[in-house]
Amino acid sequence: MKAIISAVILALSVFAAFAPAQSVVITPRKVTYKRPKPMQDFKKTFTITYPRVKASTPALSKKIESTLSYAKVLKLDLKDELNGNQWLEEADYEVIYNKNGLLTITLSMNGTAAYPDGVSKAVVVDLKTGNQLRSADVFANLSGLAAMVKKNQRAEVTKAIKEISEDPESKDVDTNQIFEGTNFTVKNLDEFEVNDSGMTFIYDYGFPHVIQALQPDGRFTYTWKELKPYIQSRGQLGHFGYRFTRFDRMTIVK
Repeated sequence: MKAIISAVILALSVFAAFAPAQSVVITPRKVTYKRPKPMQDFKKTFTITYPRVKASTPALSKKIESTLSYAKVLKLDLKDELNGNQWLEEADYEVIYNKNGLLTITLSMNGTAAYPDGVSKAVVVDLKTGNQLRSADVFANLSGLAAMVKKNQRAEVTKAIKEISEDPESKDVDTNQIFEGTNFTVKNLDEFEVNDSGMTFIYDYGFPHVIQALQPDGRFTYTWKELKPYIQSRGQLGHFGYRFTRFDRMTIVK
């Protein structure tokens, strides 16, 4: 009985640590910018939709907005877009997850240079601190975790090579060349998404625009149960990993 009570107390303490700032309010603020000297007619304006955040305090709201800055995450240079480079057409965001003390948002930008192109990046924010979560903040044995993802990446690449080689329209594509630099390492663990079921690690293969349709998804999804051996028990994801301890399998008999 003491063991059961101890387990209950531990579980409550784990979840209590994440009680504040379980979620935030995100509202879009769309701004249209006019270029004073557009290079072409369709470059006269561009739009940026900013995620405006209402957290438990104004300071925390400001901190989260700073973490989600397009300039910080996607290296957007607003001054250059207005007067110099003139690539951007639209920047926007998508809320993937917003509860249990975590916020997952994908920031994206689309524009045109020699051809239309785009870039996106997922960001996970700790709603207690407003900081972006990195793999080192939440995982132990990073090399082991990266090796697990890399194994799945090898399978994805093998499948992609087979499909490309069997497609008559892709007969001139050198698969050895396009996958030459493919290598999931510890540094690639820093871009991930969090949801109730688990996590997805994201890898950009960086294919040239002309063959981008052949690029694999580069999304490797795992359940919390699969990730539990790698999750720091006292880290920001510890309460997710704790779901799969023996406490979850206990029943209390009256």
